[in-house]
Amino acid sequence: MDTYTLEKLRFASGVWEGLILAADAEARTPQVAVSLYDRPVDGASISETDEAGRWLLRVPIPPEMIGDGVQTVLISEADSGVTLGSFSMISGEALGDDLRAEVALLREELDMLKRAFRRHCLETS
Repeated sequence: MDTYTLEKLRFASGVWEGLILAADAEARTPQVAVSLYDRPVDGASISETDEAGRWLLRVPIPPEMIGDGVQTVLISEADSGVTLGSFSMISGEALGDDLRAEVALLREELDMLKRAFRRHCLETS
């Protein structure tokens, strides 16, 4: 059984790209399953690179992935079902509850407390 890993290269112009690496340079081209909500994603392609044991994986963003909430695409080896990786898109209303929004709010509150503390220090000196 061949062992593969997946490294993200970039995510631009509606296409996610990753590099599939084989543990053995003589490994066969992997069969990859790409899915969203347990349904196959159309248009995913694998192409050989100049180096043995490396393949470029390109996954176009399906229209059903664009919308409110968090959508995650799962990339797995088709033969064994082993998960190689995933990527997510977050958009719309779900961002209000997102952890990053909470961290931004905490930063704003910390800045407010720092200003109040400095003002208190100046007034009591």
